[in-house]
Amino acid sequence: MAAKMNVWRESSEAGLMESSEYSALSYTACKNGIAVSIPGDASNTFRCRNVDLYHFLSHAELSSTGSGSSSWGWTSDTGREFVAIGQEDGTAFVEITSAGKMIYLGRLPQYSVPIIWREIRAYKNYMVIGSEAEHHGIQIFDMKKLLTINPTTPKTFDAVKDITDHFNDLPTGRTHNVVVNEELNYAVAVGAQPRNSTCLAGLIFIDLTDPSDPTTPGCATQDGYVHDAQCLVYRGPDKKYQGRDICYGYNEDSLTIYDVTSKVNTLVISRTSYEKFLLLDDELDEQKASGPAVDGFPVTYIWDVRSLEAPKQTGFYKSSVRSIDHNQYVYDGYSYQSNYAAGLRVLDVSSIPSDPTGANVCEAGFFDIYPEDDMLPGGGNTTFVGAWSMYPYFKSGYIFINTIERSAFVVKMTGKDCGERKTGSLRRV
Repeated sequence: MAAKMNVWRESSEAGLMESSEYSALSYTACKNGIAVSIPGDASNTFRCRNVDLYHFLSHAELSSTGSGSSSWGWTSDTGREFVAIGQEDGTAFVEITSAGKMIYLGRLPQYSVPIIWREIRAYKNYMVIGSEAEHHGIQIFDMKKLLTINPTTPKTFDAVKDITDHFNDLPTGRTHNVVVNEELNYAVAVGAQPRNSTCLAGLIFIDLTDPSDPTTPGCATQDGYVHDAQCLVYRGPDKKYQGRDICYGYNEDSLTIYDVTSKVNTLVISRTSYEKFLLLDDELDEQKASGPAVDGFPVTYIWDVRSLEAPKQTGFYKSSVRSIDHNQYVYDGYSYQSNYAAGLRVLDVSSIPSDPTGANVCEAGFFDIYPEDDMLPGGGNTTFVGAWSMYPYFKSGYIFINTIERSAFVVKMTGKDCGERKTGSLRRV
């Protein structure tokens, strides 16, 4: 956290965190590798491929005085598409229209003090909102409250009175991330400091069966601090664990797989150390110039997890633009990545089941939201600037990107052909 805070403090002192300096942008097609939103303005000329820009609004235009972080989407029963946007001073809400325009509807202020870290996930029609701020806890907000808002009078919700409930059974009220297993009606707070607390900043389970009365049935402490995770009902090829509640823990120095079917008696199935294997999208390997990312080009590591007890790394893909990789989500054979200064990157990973070396993984499209570093060696930089998060699951095809300095981009892919693979973009183990 300290390294990131130093970068953001320097950016703020340089005036790069003033989102009000960035004008709203309308539809801009990607032509010949660039989207020129404002002719003659390099800061609004974006490198791209197979992705058009539909709309941009700054944090200031979304009534925030701070910077941005996580985001997540929600689709109503009638098909309307909404986004909850994490900001330093709370969560902003927009609706994305059929034309790809954002309509600002209002915001939910932070529960305690402003801080850039705000992580958001959906549980049914609720947003589960956590923060690294002490005493913040987790806000549970009903997105149906947005359905009747008149956008000419956006609403600032009360951080206490207008939420469904507030979960604060955390050591100091802070959590690094939140994840959700909607099928089994629970969320997980991960990285809830301090590390010497009862749950050791591991997996803290939150029962959401009744969102108005969340409780915790227990926690998983076996591998200490967890940075991020994914929890699901296992339906993979490892017959021993069919139907079990499995969490993949993306920890600081390991990929740890847990059986959490019993929340009071969790088990570690396997723990694969970074000393021999590396985790998918480790955001520190580029920044620290370690392993295959020694040159600063993002590495997407490929793992074979057909055996939960013996996962193995089978290959990896390297991006052709220097940056740090961050959040990624796999959807319909494509990996959507928010790679900080390199912006949105979309990889075609459909070939991995037949070729787990990654030899046929390729980049299907991208939209670089941080033009400031385009002329640097390698076409980018390895600092924590640019895109923090994105949401690729809308049926409309619109992809939402939330950036630290500027704020909200809505883009859409125009094609998914990979084109010519650049020499040196692939490495095998």
